Amino acid sequence: MLQSDLDRRKAVTGPLGEALKRENLPPANTSRWVVRRKAEVVAAVNGGLLTIAEACERYNLTLEELASWQRAVEREGMPGLRATRVQHYRQVHERQSRQP
Repeated sequence: MLQSDLDRRKAVTGPLGEALKRENLPPANTSRWVVRRKAEVVAAVNGGLLTIAEACERYNLTLEELASWQRAVEREGMPGLRATRVQHYRQVHERQSRQP
């Protein structure tokens, strides 16, 4: 889905409840991805501030990486984005999906 500049949202609600605008998104050259920055990118994409393609290009992310951030936020919220907890949450969800 392509959005024209006229249709694009000017601000969305960020992960901490703040107004998130294009100018206060993480810098394009971000190399250290802390939980808050990942959550801001996910909120921007989910809220229509950025398209998936724009986010991947701007932050040099793969589609799979961005999708994994989105899944983590949907399942566990911001704590799911912690790199040290990814394996734990993956195991929890695999066990839950096996149960009838």
